[in-house]
Amino acid sequence: MATKKTPSKAAAKKAAAPKRVNSFAPKKYEEHTLVDADGKIVGHVRVKPNSILWSPKNGKDWFGVSLSDFASFVESNGKKQSK
Repeated sequence: MATKKTPSKAAAKKAAAPKRVNSFAPKKYEEHTLVDADGKIVGHVRVKPNSILWSPKNGKDWFGVSLSDFASFVESNGKKQSK
């Protein structure tokens, strides 16, 4: 009569380990180029999880504001729009 072999502890542990999968890292920001009615570049806006940055055309510097400051500015100075 043949006996059933039981896997060793190391083989059982290896088989139970979750399979690791390669993936892409999430984006750290979303960047948009702003153009005027003539199609000329006006500047760039970069939206990050905690702030919004602005860079003028051909600018090397970014000017930023926190999301809470941006929200209060838009609520007090913005025009109400429909979605």
